[in-house]
Amino acid sequence: MSEGIMSKAATMEIPISSNGVSGALNEDESLEQDLQQVMVSGPNLNETSIVSGGYGGTTEGIIPTGSLKGPLSQPGSSHPSMTSEELSRGLAVEKFDLVKKWGINTYKCTKQLISERFGRGSRTVDLELETQIELLRDTKHKYEGVLQLARSMTAHFYNLVQTQRALGDAFSDLSQKSPELQEEFGYNAETQKLLCKNGETLLGAVNFFVSSINTLINKTMEDTLMTVKQYETARLEYDAYRADLEELSLGPRDAATLCRMEIAQQNFQIHRNKYEKLRGDVTIKLRFLQENKVKVMHKQLLLFHNAISSYFAGNQQQLEASLQQFNIKLSSAASDKPSWLEEQ
Repeated sequence: MSEGIMSKAATMEIPISSNGVSGALNEDESLEQDLQQVMVSGPNLNETSIVSGGYGGTTEGIIPTGSLKGPLSQPGSSHPSMTSEELSRGLAVEKFDLVKKWGINTYKCTKQLISERFGRGSRTVDLELETQIELLRDTKHKYEGVLQLARSMTAHFYNLVQTQRALGDAFSDLSQKSPELQEEFGYNAETQKLLCKNGETLLGAVNFFVSSINTLINKTMEDTLMTVKQYETARLEYDAYRADLEELSLGPRDAATLCRMEIAQQNFQIHRNKYEKLRGDVTIKLRFLQENKVKVMHKQLLLFHNAISSYFAGNQQQLEASLQQFNIKLSSAASDKPSWLEEQ
């Protein structure tokens, strides 16, 4: 009787083909080859970009490696390599199941996105928040234009200062070699040296302006926009699982559907919490960004105005006072030392 039970147990572990005939060893090897082929041709999980959190897929259907027992894993088997073979099959099945989950979850969010694009699906909208987000993107774009122009101005003005320096040196040299024009060359040499000194001071102010605007755009604003992208992804996931739950609610209320509805309800609640959390994070970051932007731009625009107007008015004292007001330090402008521009 014990032999019959063992025979029955062994028979239950043998995989059954679709026509009810017991599968042989060749069919097991064929199954393994099919799974390996799926692993090669399917998406690489290490490289596939899955929308935040994997869309909250469940873990049903994953077969632990240790639970797989093949028909030839009995003690006394004449194939000692079957242990590693079982491990390979278990990993293949698990990876195939992960690919399947990824496909289902991606399908839901892609379906929701397409439905929104064609106006067939409902979309969760926060008008006040989305207006602020669009305003931020527009402001960032315009500030990038200002930054590009300020950098261009700095480059051109730097070349002008360098030309003035060279011209002043040439006038100074000619004043020593042309006694009949020594006074005239000397006046022009001093004028160019003074313009060069003031130009270096103005460049210090403009460079500080450029650096501060660059930090505001590419660090402060970009950090907020990264949170906005996470919020928009969470919103898409939330609407996808909401639509999935609504679709199940309209179907028949049999046992299988109720089970699926319970799972869908859990997934919906998880993504709803994630969406609401990120919406709160975006609201807070937008408020702090607005306050920070006003403070930074108020200081930088005042500096830019005072420095430019003082330079072109020829007011050297006011130009230097503008830099001291904003704690901008330049290297010594003594004539026997190279300027801070030459040291770059």
